[in-house]
Amino acid sequence: MAGHSQFKNIMHRKGAQDVRRARQFAKLIREITVSARLGLPDPASNPRLRSAVIAARKENMPKDTIDRAIKKAAGAAAGEDYVEVRYEGYGPAGVAVIVEALTDNRNRTASDLRSAFSKHGGALGETNSVSFLFSRLGVVRYPAKAASEDAMLEAAIEAGADNVESGPEGHEVTTTVESFFAVRDALEQRFGEAESAKLDWRPTMFVTLDEEKAAGLLKLIDVLDDNDDVQNVYANFDIPDAVMQKLSA
Repeated sequence: MAGHSQFKNIMHRKGAQDVRRARQFAKLIREITVSARLGLPDPASNPRLRSAVIAARKENMPKDTIDRAIKKAAGAAAGEDYVEVRYEGYGPAGVAVIVEALTDNRNRTASDLRSAFSKHGGALGETNSVSFLFSRLGVVRYPAKAASEDAMLEAAIEAGADNVESGPEGHEVTTTVESFFAVRDALEQRFGEAESAKLDWRPTMFVTLDEEKAAGLLKLIDVLDDNDDVQNVYANFDIPDAVMQKLSA
């Protein structure tokens, strides 16, 4: 009986992973499709599409799946008409949350997100109700093996980046939104394709959470991430290591 239970648990876990992978692929395909429609259907000439393709490759999406999404977007019958929408609100303990979505039905998405916030101790707010607590940045990441700390710093300064943080896990270069594409392109000319390159929301202040509030916030973020329309979730929380260990136990 124990063996059977263990097998069922493994199968359940694998099933959950497969669902998450499928959902992630769907979100990446949506971003590729929208990026291709908004610009040229050529990653070399469309910075946003190139970033979307890089993100898809990082998740091991097959090349033919990526190509199909681009071709579908470039076709006359483009299909669903997605729009970009940013939602803002507060989670447990007053944590500020920004949600970026691509949706073909604003009313459905807003209703779903409002319900998610409400059920998990938060409230959906108006546009710009929390964005002032974040900075909008361009972020380019490379693995540590891509360059030495000095070489990456020198190249980033020459390209016009604002900051570089290097460590065993890799290099993170941050830029203004206006300089993002120029910095990314300059670094890629020198070090090759970046591990990731995207615009990001970074908190300017953090809310430290105890175990109860951390559990509630993480549940809210999970629910938001599981929504098919949601592309990215950002929040200004800090969970101490000791609390995180308890939640992971």
